[in-house]
Amino acid sequence: MKKHLLLLTALILCLGFFPAFAQMGGPPTGPKFDGALAKVFGDNTAFTAELESQITPKSGETITMPGKIFFDAGKSRIEINLSDAKGLPMPPGAVEQMKSMGLDQIITISLPDKKSVYMAFPGLQSYAETPLPNAVAGTNEDFTVKTTELGKETVNGHPCVQNKVIVTDGKGVAKEFTVWNATDLKNFPVRIVLAEPDAGITMNFSNIVLAKPAATTFDLPKGYTHYDNMQTMMQTEMMKKMTGGMGLPGH
Repeated sequence: MKKHLLLLTALILCLGFFPAFAQMGGPPTGPKFDGALAKVFGDNTAFTAELESQITPKSGETITMPGKIFFDAGKSRIEINLSDAKGLPMPPGAVEQMKSMGLDQIITISLPDKKSVYMAFPGLQSYAETPLPNAVAGTNEDFTVKTTELGKETVNGHPCVQNKVIVTDGKGVAKEFTVWNATDLKNFPVRIVLAEPDAGITMNFSNIVLAKPAATTFDLPKGYTHYDNMQTMMQTEMMKKMTGGMGLPGH
């Protein structure tokens, strides 16, 4: 049992598919809606939607991660359940073990105004805080956007214009996206494809509501133990599991 717990802890700490999948140093949480990605949404600055994220590593199988996203002017909340994921590079039975330990449900809240992202685990009643990179915490003026039309296509039941979108930050670093903007949803990007050096990323949106989520959606969970970083949280919570509830105090 102890060996399995240590294996899962290492997996959670190292399984990388982001902060924008390829930059993620933590559990699979879906895409990170940083400054560049936020700019792809144009005038759609507030919405709620079902989000299916897919990552295809240069080597390995495609990982599919369904979830839900709430977004408002740079703030985001993404909810996932690892039990619903497909293609995770994990040993047989690992997801069930994670579920039994309270690690299957993950809520990620990104708050640029606080320059932090918070990863909460309802099963642990705990969350960890991570600083946002400067580029993520920057203002809209830090980015320029160039859009080139590629064609027209129906995606997820919506008539779309397919565009190549290049977003360049204030330091001249550019990211290229392929975007399908739904003409019947105020040009909302119902599909976004991003090619990172280590993987290809596809985001599909459905059941889209173009309205501001309630402000409380982005509140930090009350009554949860706060940790300064993911590693400390995982080490402490797993130690509690291995010692029958005894472990280091949270922060």
